[in-house]
Amino acid sequence: MTAPLPVPRVFRFDDVDAFRSSIRNLDVDFTPLARKISAEQVILSLPGCELNYTQSFPRIVDAQLAPHTTAVGFTMDDGVPIRFNGVERDRAVIVLGGGGAFYSSVEETPRQYASVMFTPEIVDRGWPQAGLHFSIHEISQRAQDRLREVVRHILLVTSQPTDDASFASGESIKETLLAAIDNAFAEIVPAKWTTRANTTRQFKVFNDARAILAGDVAHPIYSGELARQIGVSVRTLHDAIQRYRGISLHRYLRLRRLWLVRQQLLAGAPSVKTCALAYGFWHLSDFSRSYRSQFGEAPSETLAASRRPGVTDADPSRRHGS
Repeated sequence: MTAPLPVPRVFRFDDVDAFRSSIRNLDVDFTPLARKISAEQVILSLPGCELNYTQSFPRIVDAQLAPHTTAVGFTMDDGVPIRFNGVERDRAVIVLGGGGAFYSSVEETPRQYASVMFTPEIVDRGWPQAGLHFSIHEISQRAQDRLREVVRHILLVTSQPTDDASFASGESIKETLLAAIDNAFAEIVPAKWTTRANTTRQFKVFNDARAILAGDVAHPIYSGELARQIGVSVRTLHDAIQRYRGISLHRYLRLRRLWLVRQQLLAGAPSVKTCALAYGFWHLSDFSRSYRSQFGEAPSETLAASRRPGVTDADPSRRHGS
């Protein structure tokens, strides 16, 4: 007896933390670049893999793939390029990651993309070798068009069953998807920019900095101290941050400190001044302007809201100003 045709599940989000917790097989940390978010995720579970179609929002993302998983990703629309692992080129490209691989991206505008998570890992189809971080590959326009067409057709057929799906199964749908991915990797276009994108030296510097900043939330870390901890020059650190974040080292550290202050205010810090000074903001009027620009409210409003009955730092709608 043929198994029932799988049906996509649709999730919509206006809260950052709810969206983060919806992503399976990825350990994700991100910073929203918008005051409010609106996102949608369509998930289709197939035998041994999961197809995800995501409509995202402006954000900075750092993610690590779960062990024993292979991930393939590509955009489903054309727009402002996503900075993926330090390069801004996402038309006619495909990205690939193996178990434990990292990636970093900066999405400045809402975008749409598809990802396919295979568990267990894909090891026998002749795809490029997975490494420390996700690799990115230029493919033919024809191969990209085919990938997008296959994903759209799969989601259409499974969400609105018709006669042409009467003999379909999860296995046959997965085979069609694998064939489109095989074809894309068979049509990789040799390009010098991909060599730079897939090198690991700058990525290691960036990833070491990211790990230190993610783990040390008790006090601000400045450029010289961060460079010394990693064992590189400030210039080398600046170049790595500029490549992977698209912003300067000092702007990146300032953004990080702003988010740390916000977390403390939401937790009910003694005062805005005390909290700002503790995280290195000595020019308080400049700090207030930057805070309002980033979060859409004054720091005093954040602190006052955290002290109202029923509003705590566990309230996700307050945590990210959404």
